[in-house]
Amino acid sequence: MDMKQLKTFQTAAITLNFTKTAKMLNFAQSSVTAQIKALEAELQHPLFERLGKKLVLTATGKEYKKYVDQMLRLNDEALQKISDKQFRTASLTIGAQESQCTYRLPRVLQLFKSQFPHVKLTFKPAHSDDSARALLDDGTLDLAFIMDVRKTPETLLTETLIIEELKMVAAPEYAIKSSVTLKDLQNESFLLTEIGCAYRTLLEQTLAGENVFLHNSIEFVSIEALKQCVIAGLGVAFLPAMVVNKELHNGQLKEIIWPNEHIQLYTQIAWHKNKQMTPPLQAFIDLTRNVFKEERKKAIGSY
Repeated sequence: MDMKQLKTFQTAAITLNFTKTAKMLNFAQSSVTAQIKALEAELQHPLFERLGKKLVLTATGKEYKKYVDQMLRLNDEALQKISDKQFRTASLTIGAQESQCTYRLPRVLQLFKSQFPHVKLTFKPAHSDDSARALLDDGTLDLAFIMDVRKTPETLLTETLIIEELKMVAAPEYAIKSSVTLKDLQNESFLLTEIGCAYRTLLEQTLAGENVFLHNSIEFVSIEALKQCVIAGLGVAFLPAMVVNKELHNGQLKEIIWPNEHIQLYTQIAWHKNKQMTPPLQAFIDLTRNVFKEERKKAIGSY
């Protein structure tokens, strides 16, 4: 006997109807019948009998149900204890770029820590999607948030969470036209994130496609430092809308219209396909899905 058979017997003993039992457990009725017959064969006693059209428990069935109830309850308790222990001793190492850590993940982390306070969370900076992939491949990261448009390696499983709008911005007093061509950008002073950053790569590939290359740029490790320097009037930047929406709204930045203004990236959650899906990891993924589902609803409602 196994737990599936015991659960089937317990349900059938309550419903006294194999058809209802099959629907409740999402089995074919033939499967319910086969499981009950297998139990009866193992016990060498019938558990049910038919009185006309009515299905009833035999005396053995009534007695056996008492023990089955206890066995299933103890099994549930054991599984819960093991699960609780996993959460108490668990740790998750997560990789994400600074923009995601700052603007996308605080709500996820807040909810996760409130529900699972004993799980240790460690964040490792992923300065590029390539570095995040490498850390997932070698097992350093349990999970990573990436922003990309490229095909994901076969070793990883990914799930798109939200579309990221990208904006070209400058300080209001910065001397640049409100609408530019790609050629206009060639001699502008650009404030860029690190090499390998998804939106920097996308900008440079878009410009290179029109034989335009940036000759005057400053590279930043910190996206917040970069943004403050843009506000100070040091140049132009190409950043996710989530990073600059507040400053655009309050007038600290202005948006620059350019030919490819509608290009987008996707925030994705990624993990190795062979990664053991522990309860804490599954809980973090499920909670992330729910939080970003709400974010998508808000984004739709804002249009």
